[in-house]
Amino acid sequence: MGISNFGYPMNKKPGSQTKLKKDVLEQSLCTGCGACVGLCPYQVVYHDRTVQLHDCDLTDGKCYAFCPRTPANYGQIRESLFDISDVTPEIGAVKGYYLSRAADPALRAKSQHGGTVTALLGVAMDEGLINSAIVSSRNEELKEEGRLIEEKSQLSDYAKSKFTVSPTVAAFNQLMGDVVRKVGVVATPCQALALAKMKTVRIKDGDKINPLNLVIGLFCGWTLSVESFHRLLQLYQISPAALTGMDIPPGKNILELYTNESVTSVPMAEVDACVRTACRYCIDSTAEFADLSVGAARFGGDCDEMRGWNQIIVRSYRGKQLLELAVAQGALEIREAPASALQDLKNAAAGKKRKALKNIVEKSRSVKNLLYLSGDDPVVKKYLSMEKKKR
Repeated sequence: MGISNFGYPMNKKPGSQTKLKKDVLEQSLCTGCGACVGLCPYQVVYHDRTVQLHDCDLTDGKCYAFCPRTPANYGQIRESLFDISDVTPEIGAVKGYYLSRAADPALRAKSQHGGTVTALLGVAMDEGLINSAIVSSRNEELKEEGRLIEEKSQLSDYAKSKFTVSPTVAAFNQLMGDVVRKVGVVATPCQALALAKMKTVRIKDGDKINPLNLVIGLFCGWTLSVESFHRLLQLYQISPAALTGMDIPPGKNILELYTNESVTSVPMAEVDACVRTACRYCIDSTAEFADLSVGAARFGGDCDEMRGWNQIIVRSYRGKQLLELAVAQGALEIREAPASALQDLKNAAAGKKRKALKNIVEKSRSVKNLLYLSGDDPVVKKYLSMEKKKR
């Protein structure tokens, strides 16, 4: 039997798992989101890597369909989830853009920056929009995992960012078909895209009930490879178990590592060597497929003042409803962000898109083969044309 140009046997349609291995895992495009884990016993996470235990010849499997690094009609997904008139090429749908923070000072003190995500999840639980939330966590062995939270009082225990990937969507997969549960998920951009594909992509076995009611996205420029990052911690004599938090201060080119005893500043040049390879091919820095997206406030004011605030993008009607409830109940403080802050955010997001597309073209050695993206997508087409003009 002959072999095709893509490495598949000719005259035989490859199984989803085979395609996932060749198109994603072997191309170093796996984000570690967990979308393919928990759907069947053949895909697992092992030491920060997605591993295939056995071959599966299913040709239309969810593992390939839901992966954020497999081709899809992203324009169709946008039209399914958002008002298309809200969509911008730089940061996706924008119904509103604000600076925000939790009204409770105690919650802000326990949270990353303004505590906006924790406050929003609490209101969503109080109002019955969701009855549980999936957040990023670490287990007893210090391995990242998605954790199901069913009590509002537990939310603040998971309010710090670790900058390492967590297979959060794997935890959501375990709830598919649950007719009782209404779930909210805190997701990075790749995880939000995987969840959007679950809601919109049609495959043969698509009749299971999807309990997903809310996605709160996190701004994300990259995540760290756990193995490389732990080696970096060793150089600075920091135990992974002692790490209580991490942050990139506004206006500074460093990563701060927090323990109960100290704060250690690491130059971003050293951090960059630990960045997960797949992140260099991601064009989304603001979680464009979430209901709301939240990040540290980097624009629109003095750096010290901004450190206590988030910036938030409202994308969907569900997101708008939740934000209005949170403000009305006094759980969240918001203020109008200056137009310059939104433009700065768009410029930064556009920069990531251009850089990622350049990396994709270099990796594939062709402007026609964009790995998981389509050159016909209007967003991709816009930034590809900008790269061509620069040349």
